[in-house]
Amino acid sequence: MHHFFVEKGQVGEKTIVITGSDVHHARQVLRIRPGEEILISDGTGGDYRCAVRSLDEQEILAEILCVEKDRELPSFLVLYQSLVKGEKMEWIIQKAVELGVSRIVPVASENTVVKLEKKKEESRVRRWQAIAESAAKQSKRSKIPEIGPVLTLKEALNDAGSCPVRFFAYEHEDGMQGTVREMQKVKAGQAIAVFVGPEGGYSPDEVKLAGEYGILPVSLGRRILRAETAGLVLLSVLMMNLECAGETFMCPQK
Repeated sequence: MHHFFVEKGQVGEKTIVITGSDVHHARQVLRIRPGEEILISDGTGGDYRCAVRSLDEQEILAEILCVEKDRELPSFLVLYQSLVKGEKMEWIIQKAVELGVSRIVPVASENTVVKLEKKKEESRVRRWQAIAESAAKQSKRSKIPEIGPVLTLKEALNDAGSCPVRFFAYEHEDGMQGTVREMQKVKAGQAIAVFVGPEGGYSPDEVKLAGEYGILPVSLGRRILRAETAGLVLLSVLMMNLECAGETFMCPQK
């Protein structure tokens, strides 16, 4: 079933109107025809199973058949991902959206190889936002995650200050006790921040800085994970636990 996002104002009592570039895509690429069922989300958590009643070059009129339960996680997840090279950043964004992340903030940290000028940064963020929207449609998300502007690590730490649970993945941290401890703090409805470094990892000074903000580093196991893997590991565990039990986590109390 094809999936479209609209503004809240486009949703009526019995019908929804789709306008803009989605109309051309639906008619010319997806070949949608009257009578076909589609899924429409208003970006605020409202999901509607609809039947197309009419379509022309300007708009698509869809009749609401039923309101579906939204597909969002019960917690607000923010991924603070240090910039990585090439297409890796795009891949991370795509997969993070599929896993349920609510917001992604690119971070320029000390060992970040990628350096973006302001003009190029704005263009890149627009592309990342388009990738997030595409991934949200593909995975039938109820909301499109926001891609924030590029922040320094200090700015990102300040930005995450309101999150009661914060994971700072650090490859040199020993043992999983810190990770288990932070997992046990998570409850449905809480905001959760996940910090992941670049290819070269976080520097000792950055780990110290995170500690000054009350964030202790956590381990993701005995193996060294790539930058494009680490965040997805944490998000996967959080997704599974939140989806399955809300407040009940797989990590046992000791």
